[in-house]
Amino acid sequence: MLFAGNVLSLIMKSIVVFGAGKSSTCLIDYLARICAEQNWILTIGDADAEAMKEKLLKSAVVNPVQVNVENAVERNALIQNADLVISLLPPALHILIARDCLTNSKNLLTASYVDDEIRKLVPGLNDKKLFFLCEMGLDPGIDHMSAMQIIHRIRREGGKISVFRSHTGGLVAPESDNNPWHYKISWNPSNVVKAGSAGAIFKESGEIKKVDYKNLFENPRLVEIKPLGNFAWYPNRDSLAYIPVYGLESANSFIRTTLRHPDFCNAWKNIVKSGLTNDEQLIPSGIRTFADWSQPLRQFVDVSNKHMYDQIGLFDNLPLPAGAPTSAKILQFLIEKNWKMKETDKDMIVMLHEFEYELNNQKYFLRSQLVVKGENALRTAMAKTVGLPLGIAAKLILENKISLQGLHIPIVPEIYEPVLRELALEGILFREEIS
Repeated sequence: MLFAGNVLSLIMKSIVVFGAGKSSTCLIDYLARICAEQNWILTIGDADAEAMKEKLLKSAVVNPVQVNVENAVERNALIQNADLVISLLPPALHILIARDCLTNSKNLLTASYVDDEIRKLVPGLNDKKLFFLCEMGLDPGIDHMSAMQIIHRIRREGGKISVFRSHTGGLVAPESDNNPWHYKISWNPSNVVKAGSAGAIFKESGEIKKVDYKNLFENPRLVEIKPLGNFAWYPNRDSLAYIPVYGLESANSFIRTTLRHPDFCNAWKNIVKSGLTNDEQLIPSGIRTFADWSQPLRQFVDVSNKHMYDQIGLFDNLPLPAGAPTSAKILQFLIEKNWKMKETDKDMIVMLHEFEYELNNQKYFLRSQLVVKGENALRTAMAKTVGLPLGIAAKLILENKISLQGLHIPIVPEIYEPVLRELALEGILFREEIS
């Protein structure tokens, strides 16, 4: 005989989210709402109890748990009782969660790039008929889904794509843009410092082009985001890896890029050249102030950019922060302090896909553009566009509306069609122009 509580425990589903950082707020809001409607349980695991307290809704379905994710016992205690796991941890920690999900036969969602360590788990995923969905955030994530929807549509119509460019930027909204960098931090500040550090490789006009990190921000090209104006772009990581993924081997140009304000790129390139983003070499003991540390930058300073470096305190005669042993950590300390969003500040996500294709002997140019603004410093556009795709996918999986197995990214209609439909209802909607 089953009592009511036993029956409830059989039908109640459980979602576990690891990570309550900057990108988690809108995911937690969405899942709390869905779990309340569906009578599901939502558990949030993070080492920072205050971070969870700040972001969690007062809901009976939300269960915050302080956890050290590097402790296998604590990790498994949460994973074992989950029907679905979402990891918003730093990318290097995903593999810990992924291995435990495989061991415990649990499906997993992340917003991060697929890496070699995750790929090694594929045979086990296939054996156990599990579903791991990665690259399910903004970039990567919404970029994949929105681009593939257009690519598949053009192909169905008989078109041939010759040029594909995809631009994405996490920026500050115009109404909150009040520093000379035209930038504030709405996501992981460590990633802001290290952005572009791997260099980039892409295909342009039929040629493979490779750009080293030190040259990545040099002479950035511009693209218009209507009605906001022109933004600078620099190539993002390895675009070539996505050519076969998107099925665009015959395209002459294939580039994935990151957007910034032109002034940002023109000043940041000198910080990179000066070695101030280096995260490997320890700072010598004789260097004690920001002014000492930033000395290599002096050769690049002139009247056009000094105010920008002054704004983040690069030349201050103040002692270096304790616990910042490398240049990258010192720079992160400065930008966290000086590019911090005020409580009422709004960020902005911009994404633009550009296609050139031929259909019925006619050449076309297609622009598909997304602009999303945040509500404030907590519920940002970044948190919305990273978190909602994960939350929507989680709901669809638990409702058995996505039934894939193995390791995937969101490039197939079974994933992107329902997710893009619901994103549009949440205000994340692309506008197309074809000429």
